[in-house]
Amino acid sequence: MSEANRFNVAIIGQGPAGMTAALYAGRAGLSTVSFERMGPGGQMTTTDALDNYPGFAEGAEPFALSFAMSAQAARFGAQAKTDEVVGLDLASTPKRIVTASGEEYAADAVILAMGAAPRPLGIPHEDELRGKGISYCATCDGGFFKDKVAVVVGGGNTAVEDAMYLANICTEVHLVHRRDTLRADAIYAKPLGELKNVTKHMSAAVDGVREEDGRVAGVLIRDLATGKVTDLDASALFVAVGSLPKSDILRDTGIELDERGYVVAGEDGKTSIPGVFAAGDVRTKQLRQVATAVGDGANAAASAFEFLSFE
Repeated sequence: MSEANRFNVAIIGQGPAGMTAALYAGRAGLSTVSFERMGPGGQMTTTDALDNYPGFAEGAEPFALSFAMSAQAARFGAQAKTDEVVGLDLASTPKRIVTASGEEYAADAVILAMGAAPRPLGIPHEDELRGKGISYCATCDGGFFKDKVAVVVGGGNTAVEDAMYLANICTEVHLVHRRDTLRADAIYAKPLGELKNVTKHMSAAVDGVREEDGRVAGVLIRDLATGKVTDLDASALFVAVGSLPKSDILRDTGIELDERGYVVAGEDGKTSIPGVFAAGDVRTKQLRQVATAVGDGANAAASAFEFLSFE
C-alpha cells in the first residue's frame, strides 16, 4: 500500500456529519481522508432549502452549503475522495478500507458517517418503476412532472415539504398518509392547507401503481376505514416514508448494530469497536437533522483525536 493512502482518520461519508468530522480532524492536525460515491452533501442535497439550519435568515441553499462545508474541511488539509467504500476491516490495526476503484487505504481511526437512504414503500414493481414515475426525491425529480399530477406518500416534514414543492410544478398534488393527522411540524402543515391544488387523503395507504408503457400512469389509494381502492390518474409517486441506515457494509465487521441496522453509539460517537466512531443519521439517536449531524461530526472527531492521543 502506498504511504499516500495511510491516514490518521478515515471518514466514510461526506454528508454534514462526515464533512464536519473532516473539518475538526483536520484542524486538530490529523491526516484525514473522506469518501463519498456521489460527492458532498448526502441527504442534505435532496431538499429544496434548509429552513431549520441556524445562521441563514432566508434558509440555506443545500448544494451551496455542501460545497462550502467541503471546501472548509479542505482548507485544513482534509482530503475528499469521490469513491465508494466497498470493503472494511475494522478489527485490524490499522483499519483497512477498500474502494470501488480498487484503491486500498489504512487509518488509525475510522468515523462512520454513511447516513441513511429513503425507505422503500414496499409495493409491487417499485424497483422496476424507480426513475420511471416512482421517486424518493421531489427536488431532484419534480421538474420531470411539470403540469402533471403527482402523489406524495408520507405524513412527516419531508412528505409535506415535498407536496408544497411539487404544488408549484404540478397541476395537482395528492398527499396520502396512513394516519388521520399529519406528523409534520405546524410550520409545514399550516401552509400546506392553504394550497388549492393539494388534496390530502388521510387514513389512506398506497397499495400500488398502474403501469402503462413502462411508466407510472396511476396510483392505487386505499381508504383504510372502508377498504375502497381508488385508481387515481397520476404520472408520479413520490415516496417519503422515512429512511434506513446505509449500514449493509458493516454487517460482517463485528460492530454492534441495533435491530434496524443503526450503529449503536452515544453522543461521543464511540462504538463497540475501539477506534471506530459513528456520526450522523447512521447512528442510534433521537433526531436526524443537519444541525444534529454537524454536532455528531464534531463529537466523533474529538473522540477520534482523544483515542489517537492515548493510543
